[in-house]
Amino acid sequence: MKLPSGQQPPSTPTTSKPAQTHEATQPHREATASSARQQLNQLQLANRETILARVAEVINRQGGGGNAEVLLDVRGKPLQVNAAIGATELTPGDWVKVMRAGNELQLMGKLAGAPEAAISRALAQRMPWQQSLDSGLARLMTALNQGMVSALSPGQLPAGQKLQPLPEAARQALQTLLARLPASNALTPGAGGQSHTVQHIRQWIAESGLFAESRLAQAPSSTLPDLKLAIGRMITSLLAEQNGDSATLFNRLTPLASPGLVQAPLQFPQALASQSPAGGSDPTSAGQTLRLLAGMLNRITVNQLHSQILTARGGPDTPAPASTMLMDLPWVTPQNEPKVAQLRIEQHKEESESRSRRDKKAAVSEWRLNLAIDLELAGALNFEVALRHEQVSARVWAEKQETLKQVNEELPLLRRSLTDLGLEVTDLECRRGAPSYPTTKLEHRLVDTRA
Repeated sequence: MKLPSGQQPPSTPTTSKPAQTHEATQPHREATASSARQQLNQLQLANRETILARVAEVINRQGGGGNAEVLLDVRGKPLQVNAAIGATELTPGDWVKVMRAGNELQLMGKLAGAPEAAISRALAQRMPWQQSLDSGLARLMTALNQGMVSALSPGQLPAGQKLQPLPEAARQALQTLLARLPASNALTPGAGGQSHTVQHIRQWIAESGLFAESRLAQAPSSTLPDLKLAIGRMITSLLAEQNGDSATLFNRLTPLASPGLVQAPLQFPQALASQSPAGGSDPTSAGQTLRLLAGMLNRITVNQLHSQILTARGGPDTPAPASTMLMDLPWVTPQNEPKVAQLRIEQHKEESESRSRRDKKAAVSEWRLNLAIDLELAGALNFEVALRHEQVSARVWAEKQETLKQVNEELPLLRRSLTDLGLEVTDLECRRGAPSYPTTKLEHRLVDTRA
């Protein structure tokens, strides 16, 4: 691998052979060597030192000889190199071991592909096409009550033609889904310790769509009550009404996306809207409904992939949690308007100190929960809860001053409810405003898993 003279970087690895260059004049060779040496020195890479580098991009493949310009990420800094790749297959996200040999880099080996690379690619494909579940459900409720235009393409309803109801399978799937959504007036303060309330919350989380594939593996039934599976049943039913290859038809559709999710596709939780989006009074076509469902399906899938990325992203300085789960939990207001609560659950494990050398160190888990929800009168609320052994701490964030006062008045009840569960409350407070959450950064259209 050779560094192009005077060019600035990004990153990637390369090949089993050093790159070959055309004949050049001696001054040009000296200038090129000087530039390469300076760039390698800036990376604090000593001669004969080996290091891991990440392939950021294969910029340009030239001819059939395998020559290419590649971008390497070396110690967090970009480095552009010329290389004769030959039979070595390099793709963005690959990790390679390289060694400095004078003013060149030699490829020592390519690491086995990490599963995060495939997850990142799948995530990057779906990120721009996410539809918020609350706005999607609002429009589906409108189609359920008013019907829709049977044609795939939108447009005015022809004179004398009536709106068509949703296909029966789609109607049943949507009605079942809406009937199982929790309502904000279903829970009362202090009811968290009641068994039926706990079971309701477990059902709410289990049917969020995040665990759809796992549930299917355990009980292979397409009729399972699950948000992601219900969306799939609606899509299948609508496609069955159309002529032609339904799979090809669906793949040609561009999913509808929510503006907020386009601007910050991996911010979790998203900024909560002050009002639920209206469903709209205009009739929806079958094509628009399919695009809407595709965007909602992407939203759930993005949460699934994002959860895997966060679980696998750890490094020497930032150990990864044992597991991370991100999910949107739809619910309805007393006015039957759909909204979404956003939940993040993390499990962190560490080894406890053993009493003797013979004892094996036991893994100690700390669970952290973040819940963001926007209530009709109370406004936006954020909850942060940490549980370790039987010790629990909680912090509540409220945007409205009057809500802050009310929450402070309810804190003794929350402390008593947690104590009744056998937990030791170590910290409990309420603050004004909202907490700051980290954002997963993007790099070269793929997720930077170190973020």
